[in-house]
Formats: sequence, structure tokens, C-alpha cells
Amino acid sequence: MFHWLERNPFFFAVGVFLVIAYAGVVTILPDFMESARPVIGTKPYTVLELAGRQIYIKDSCNACHSQLIRPFKSETDRYGMYSLSGEYAYDRPFLWGSKRTGPDLMRVGNYRTTDWHDHHMRNPQSVVSGSIMPAYKHMYTNNADIQTAYAEAYTVKKVFNVPYDKPNMPRLGTFEEANKEVMKEASAIIADMKSDDVKEAFKKGEIKEIVALIAYLNSLK
Repeated sequence: MFHWLERNPFFFAVGVFLVIAYAGVVTILPDFMESARPVIGTKPYTVLELAGRQIYIKDSCNACHSQLIRPFKSETDRYGMYSLSGEYAYDRPFLWGSKRTGPDLMRVGNYRTTDWHDHHMRNPQSVVSGSIMPAYKHMYTNNADIQTAYAEAYTVKKVFNVPYDKPNMPRLGTFEEANKEVMKEASAIIADMKSDDVKEAFKKGEIKEIVALIAYLNSLK
């Protein structure tokens, strides 16, 4: 057989390619799969955080902000630890981005507070002088879509086996149970906000989009 391969260069080249390709897959694939597993401490988004993520996408925040810190000193000095693939295990879709009209937000939860986001989203220029970011005042009047966020969480749990309701993971359960968790999480965020209109709306059982968005931004660490 080997003599036949030596007399047929084309098939010999194909055979060499297949052997090298197989060896490469055996060597690389296990390490790739390991790096793609959720990083220890990474949790699925809560229903309120998912509602905020949907708002983040709807209002095209990802058009101006990336969520991908590259392994360069200039990036890590400014934004923190570079991104690991396993940190995106529960992101659907990924929001890596490449456009940075504004700063990267991958670890914004580590250095910005609820109160900061509250003021910044209502009037960016009052917080960051010279900012070209528009105000998002509609987030203070629009209600967050909790039902759609719950539907997304329920779907990824059933289809992709996202580990909701597992130990140390966010609770999901029925919509009524999830809504109780949403109200509890929203209450803690609103307590740190200065916006009286948002507080008054919450007393009526309404959760404004700004609350959900802040929940999502606070989760980015």
C-alpha cells in the first residue's frame, strides 16, 4: 500500500493532509471545548437582566459600544481583565462588536454604579462633559417587557439546557415566581436611583426600561 502511495503523489498528499488534520483536531479540539465552557462564576442572566439586554439591543447600544476586551495592555489598563470565551457561554447573540464610539462595556459593572447610570442615561452631558451620546429619556416612561424576557429565559433553558434553578443559579420557575424575583431585583436597583418618576411608577407595579437596562449593565463584570 505504501509503495502505491509513493507512486501516486496526489493520493500521498491527500493522505498526509488527512493524518495532519486528524492529529490537529485531536490536539486542538479538547482545549477549545474546555475554553468554551462557562468560566467559574459565570451565571445565566436573570429575567430582569434579559429584559435589559433586549433593550440594549433594541436601542442599538451595541452599535457604539463593544463588549470584548482584547489582551493588550492598553485595553486591560483601561477596561480590566481581557475577555475569556467562556464568559459568553450564555450570550445569545454575542455582543462583541468592534465599533467604539463609546467605551467598551464588558466590565462596566465593576466601576459604574446604579446612580451613575441613572444620571448618565437621562442626560449624558451632565455626567461626561462633551459626550456625544444621546439622552434616552424614553426609557424612563416605557415599561420593560418582562413577559418576553421570561419567554427567552424559558426557551434557552429548555432548548440549550441553560442551568436556571440549579444551585447558585438564578431562579426561573413559573412566570409568577419569576415575576416575584424580578420585582425583588428591581426594588434593590430603584432604591439606589434618584429618579422619583421611576420610584412612583414602581409603587404602581411598573418597571421602567431604565431599571432593566441598569440591571443588565450591572451584571457585566
